[in-house]
Amino acid sequence: MRKTDNTQRAYWLKTLHQWHWISSAVCLLGMLLFSVTGITLNHASQIESRPAVTARELQLPPELKALVTPDASPSSPRAPLPAQLADWVDTQLAVNVRGRDAEWSDEELYVSLPRPGGDAWLRIDRESGVAEYERTDRGWISYLNDLHKGRHTGVAWSWFIDVFAVACLVFCLTGLFILKLHAANRPTTWPIVGLGLVIPLLLALLFIH
Repeated sequence: MRKTDNTQRAYWLKTLHQWHWISSAVCLLGMLLFSVTGITLNHASQIESRPAVTARELQLPPELKALVTPDASPSSPRAPLPAQLADWVDTQLAVNVRGRDAEWSDEELYVSLPRPGGDAWLRIDRESGVAEYERTDRGWISYLNDLHKGRHTGVAWSWFIDVFAVACLVFCLTGLFILKLHAANRPTTWPIVGLGLVIPLLLALLFIH
Protein backbone atom coordinates (compact mmCIF):
# COMPACT_ATOMS: atom_id res chain seq x y z
CA MET A 1 0.00 0.00 0.00
CA ARG A 2 2.83 2.32 0.86
CA LYS A 3 4.47 1.66 -2.50
CA THR A 4 1.19 2.38 -4.30
CA ASP A 5 0.82 5.66 -2.44
CA ASN A 6 4.35 6.69 -3.37
CA THR A 7 3.72 5.75 -7.00
CA GLN A 8 0.54 7.84 -7.14
CA ARG A 9 2.26 10.76 -5.45
CA ALA A 10 5.13 10.60 -7.92
CA TYR A 11 2.65 10.46 -10.82
CA TRP A 12 0.71 13.50 -9.61
CA LEU A 13 3.88 15.46 -8.87
CA LYS A 14 5.20 14.78 -12.35
CA THR A 15 1.87 15.70 -13.97
CA LEU A 16 1.43 18.87 -11.91
CA HIS A 17 5.00 20.00 -12.54
CA GLN A 18 4.49 19.47 -16.26
CA TRP A 19 1.32 21.58 -16.35
CA HIS A 20 2.94 24.11 -14.03
CA TRP A 21 5.94 24.77 -16.26
CA ILE A 22 3.87 24.73 -19.46
CA SER A 23 1.42 27.30 -18.07
CA SER A 24 4.30 29.40 -16.71
CA ALA A 25 5.95 29.40 -20.14
CA VAL A 26 2.68 30.48 -21.80
CA CYS A 27 1.99 33.35 -19.39
CA LEU A 28 5.58 34.43 -18.59
CA LEU A 29 5.87 37.48 -20.86
CA GLY A 30 2.24 38.43 -20.26
CA MET A 31 2.74 38.23 -16.50
CA LEU A 32 5.83 40.45 -16.73
CA LEU A 33 3.88 42.96 -18.82
CA PHE A 34 0.89 43.01 -16.48
CA SER A 35 3.14 43.21 -13.40
CA VAL A 36 5.06 46.22 -14.74
CA THR A 37 1.92 47.99 -15.96
CA GLY A 38 0.27 47.27 -12.61
CA ILE A 39 2.99 49.44 -11.05
CA THR A 40 2.73 52.17 -13.70
CA LEU A 41 -1.07 52.26 -13.38
CA ASN A 42 -0.84 52.45 -9.59
CA HIS A 43 1.47 55.47 -9.93
CA ALA A 44 -0.13 57.01 -13.02
CA SER A 45 -0.55 60.40 -11.35
CA GLN A 46 3.18 60.52 -10.56
CA ILE A 47 4.36 59.63 -14.05
CA GLU A 48 4.56 62.66 -16.31
CA SER A 49 2.93 62.37 -19.68
CA ARG A 50 3.43 64.90 -22.45
CA PRO A 51 0.94 64.17 -25.22
CA ALA A 52 2.14 64.74 -28.76
CA VAL A 53 -0.62 66.10 -30.98
CA THR A 54 -0.54 65.84 -34.76
CA ALA A 55 -3.12 67.75 -36.81
CA ARG A 56 -3.73 67.83 -40.55
CA GLU A 57 -6.27 69.53 -42.77
CA LEU A 58 -7.07 68.53 -46.36
CA GLN A 59 -9.60 69.45 -49.03
CA LEU A 60 -11.67 66.68 -50.55
CA PRO A 61 -11.53 66.46 -54.35
CA PRO A 62 -14.84 67.37 -56.07
CA GLU A 63 -15.84 63.77 -56.82
CA LEU A 64 -15.49 62.81 -53.16
CA LYS A 65 -17.06 66.01 -51.87
CA ALA A 66 -20.21 65.01 -53.73
CA LEU A 67 -20.40 61.89 -51.54
CA VAL A 68 -20.70 63.91 -48.32
CA THR A 69 -22.95 66.79 -49.29
CA PRO A 70 -26.13 67.25 -47.21
CA ASP A 71 -28.07 65.64 -50.07
CA ALA A 72 -25.99 62.44 -49.85
CA SER A 73 -26.99 61.32 -46.37
CA PRO A 74 -27.27 57.62 -45.52
CA SER A 75 -30.46 56.15 -44.08
CA SER A 76 -28.90 55.97 -40.58
CA PRO A 77 -27.15 58.79 -38.69
CA ARG A 78 -24.37 56.30 -37.93
CA ALA A 79 -22.87 54.64 -40.99
CA PRO A 80 -19.39 53.98 -42.43
CA LEU A 81 -17.81 56.35 -44.92
CA PRO A 82 -18.30 55.50 -48.60
CA ALA A 83 -15.61 53.10 -49.86
CA GLN A 84 -13.96 55.65 -52.19
CA LEU A 85 -13.75 58.20 -49.39
CA ALA A 86 -12.33 55.63 -46.95
CA ASP A 87 -9.67 54.71 -49.54
CA TRP A 88 -8.77 58.40 -49.99
CA VAL A 89 -8.43 58.89 -46.22
CA ASP A 90 -6.16 55.84 -46.04
CA THR A 91 -4.00 57.11 -48.90
CA GLN A 92 -3.74 60.73 -47.77
CA LEU A 93 -3.63 60.32 -43.99
CA ALA A 94 -2.52 56.68 -43.53
CA VAL A 95 -5.63 56.15 -41.38
CA ASN A 96 -7.83 53.09 -41.79
CA VAL A 97 -11.50 54.06 -41.33
CA ARG A 98 -13.00 51.19 -43.33
CA GLY A 99 -15.95 49.66 -41.52
CA ARG A 100 -15.91 52.25 -38.73
CA ASP A 101 -19.19 54.04 -38.11
CA ALA A 102 -19.20 57.77 -38.68
CA GLU A 103 -21.65 60.19 -37.10
CA TRP A 104 -23.53 61.91 -39.93
CA SER A 105 -24.98 65.22 -38.75
CA ASP A 106 -26.32 68.00 -40.98
CA GLU A 107 -23.02 69.90 -40.75
CA GLU A 108 -20.32 67.24 -40.56
CA LEU A 109 -19.11 63.65 -40.54
CA TYR A 110 -17.24 62.64 -37.43
CA VAL A 111 -15.25 59.43 -36.96
CA SER A 112 -13.85 58.64 -33.52
CA LEU A 113 -10.57 56.71 -33.70
CA PRO A 114 -9.57 55.78 -30.14
CA ARG A 115 -6.51 53.58 -29.73
CA PRO A 116 -4.17 52.33 -27.00
CA GLY A 117 -1.93 55.09 -25.69
CA GLY A 118 -3.75 57.89 -27.39
CA ASP A 119 -6.72 59.11 -29.33
CA ALA A 120 -7.62 60.36 -32.78
CA TRP A 121 -10.57 61.69 -34.74
CA LEU A 122 -11.54 62.61 -38.28
CA ARG A 123 -14.00 65.39 -39.10
CA ILE A 124 -15.31 66.26 -42.56
CA ASP A 125 -17.30 69.42 -43.13
CA ARG A 126 -20.19 68.48 -45.41
CA GLU A 127 -20.54 71.95 -46.88
CA SER A 128 -16.92 72.88 -47.60
CA GLY A 129 -15.47 69.37 -47.99
CA VAL A 130 -12.60 70.16 -45.59
CA ALA A 131 -11.25 67.09 -43.77
CA GLU A 132 -9.58 67.60 -40.39
CA TYR A 133 -7.60 64.87 -38.69
CA GLU A 134 -6.06 65.01 -35.23
CA ARG A 135 -4.04 62.35 -33.45
CA THR A 136 -2.86 62.40 -29.83
CA ASP A 137 -0.02 60.17 -28.66
CA ARG A 138 0.47 59.92 -24.88
CA GLY A 139 3.62 57.78 -24.99
CA TRP A 140 4.59 54.15 -24.60
CA ILE A 141 3.75 53.95 -20.87
CA SER A 142 0.19 55.00 -21.63
CA TYR A 143 0.17 52.50 -24.49
CA LEU A 144 1.21 49.63 -22.20
CA ASN A 145 -1.27 50.77 -19.53
CA ASP A 146 -4.08 50.60 -22.07
CA LEU A 147 -2.96 47.10 -23.07
CA HIS A 148 -3.26 46.17 -19.38
CA LYS A 149 -6.83 47.51 -19.27
CA GLY A 150 -7.78 46.18 -22.71
CA ARG A 151 -8.78 49.73 -23.69
CA HIS A 152 -9.47 50.13 -27.41
CA THR A 153 -7.29 47.10 -28.19
CA GLY A 154 -9.57 45.09 -30.47
CA VAL A 155 -10.77 41.50 -30.58
CA ALA A 156 -7.36 39.81 -30.97
CA TRP A 157 -5.98 41.37 -27.78
CA SER A 158 -9.21 40.55 -25.94
CA TRP A 159 -8.73 36.88 -26.86
CA PHE A 160 -5.11 37.06 -25.72
CA ILE A 161 -6.19 38.37 -22.30
CA ASP A 162 -8.64 35.48 -21.95
CA VAL A 163 -6.01 32.88 -22.90
CA PHE A 164 -3.47 34.56 -20.61
CA ALA A 165 -5.96 34.55 -17.72
CA VAL A 166 -6.63 30.81 -18.19
CA ALA A 167 -2.87 30.09 -18.29
CA CYS A 168 -2.39 32.08 -15.05
CA LEU A 169 -5.25 30.16 -13.45
CA VAL A 170 -3.66 26.83 -14.40
CA PHE A 171 -0.28 28.09 -13.14
CA CYS A 172 -1.74 29.11 -9.75
CA LEU A 173 -3.86 25.98 -9.23
CA THR A 174 -1.07 23.57 -10.16
CA GLY A 175 1.24 25.52 -7.85
CA LEU A 176 -1.31 25.17 -5.06
CA PHE A 177 -1.54 21.41 -5.52
CA ILE A 178 2.27 21.12 -5.66
CA LEU A 179 2.41 23.01 -2.35
CA LYS A 180 -0.11 20.56 -0.92
CA LEU A 181 1.99 17.57 -1.94
CA HIS A 182 5.11 19.11 -0.37
CA ALA A 183 3.39 20.60 2.69
CA ALA A 184 3.98 17.56 4.93
CA ASN A 185 7.73 18.16 4.77
CA ARG A 186 7.50 21.95 4.81
CA PRO A 187 5.52 23.08 7.88
CA THR A 188 5.64 26.77 6.96
CA THR A 189 3.78 26.18 3.68
CA TRP A 190 0.22 26.87 4.84
CA PRO A 191 1.06 29.77 7.19
CA ILE A 192 2.74 31.54 4.29
CA VAL A 193 -0.18 30.77 1.96
CA GLY A 194 -2.51 32.05 4.68
CA LEU A 195 -0.58 35.31 4.91
CA GLY A 196 -1.03 35.77 1.17
CA LEU A 197 -4.77 35.65 1.78
CA VAL A 198 -5.03 37.49 5.09
CA ILE A 199 -2.81 40.50 4.27
CA PRO A 200 -4.79 41.79 1.25
CA LEU A 201 -8.06 40.97 3.02
CA LEU A 202 -7.07 43.05 6.07
CA LEU A 203 -5.85 45.91 3.89
CA ALA A 204 -9.16 45.91 2.03
CA LEU A 205 -11.21 45.84 5.22
CA LEU A 206 -9.18 48.39 7.19
CA PHE A 207 -7.90 50.91 4.66
CA ILE A 208 -10.25 50.85 1.67
CA HIS A 209 -13.48 52.78 2.20
